[in-house]
Amino acid sequence: MHIQDRVKELRRVPASELKPNPRNWRTHPIAQQDALRGVLADVGFADAVVARELADGSLELVDGHLRAETMQDALVPVLVVDLDDNEATKVLLTHDALASMAGVDQQNFTSLLGEAVFECQAVESMLAGLKPDGAPPPPEDNRPEVDVPEAYQVLVECDGEAEQEALFNRLRSEGFRCRVITL
Repeated sequence: MHIQDRVKELRRVPASELKPNPRNWRTHPIAQQDALRGVLADVGFADAVVARELADGSLELVDGHLRAETMQDALVPVLVVDLDDNEATKVLLTHDALASMAGVDQQNFTSLLGEAVFECQAVESMLAGLKPDGAPPPPEDNRPEVDVPEAYQVLVECDGEAEQEALFNRLRSEGFRCRVITL
């Protein structure tokens, strides 16, 4: 199998010049933001964000949105990749998902926890929040089965709120159990 090297170059760019990918599906809770700031303060940047060059010469993020957002105007290392829209979507969708599938070497994990000392309480809290055995949560396939009762429903599209209300009231008066849904 031939595998392409899609990395064009490594640049250092002000983070504020990197365009966030409008299709980024990851969100970043406050605890994660605080932990990232703590790691950056303790260690610094030890990884590059990933971006692709758009037709106008600007750089759009594929990975590293929180790091770029956190760094504001500071220079950040950027791996510039040669990806089209479709390929960028594939990487955006799978990059973090692949990393989350990694297993845990319990002995190494425990040893690292015993050796590392962080100055930032947010990083300590993040590490303390990991399962004691360092194991990731069970995959969805191991979740218990849930019985979902059979239901027969009809979704009716109305021209406006007045028609929706009239139809709702009529069906309720005929004995149907109804809910109003606005999409």
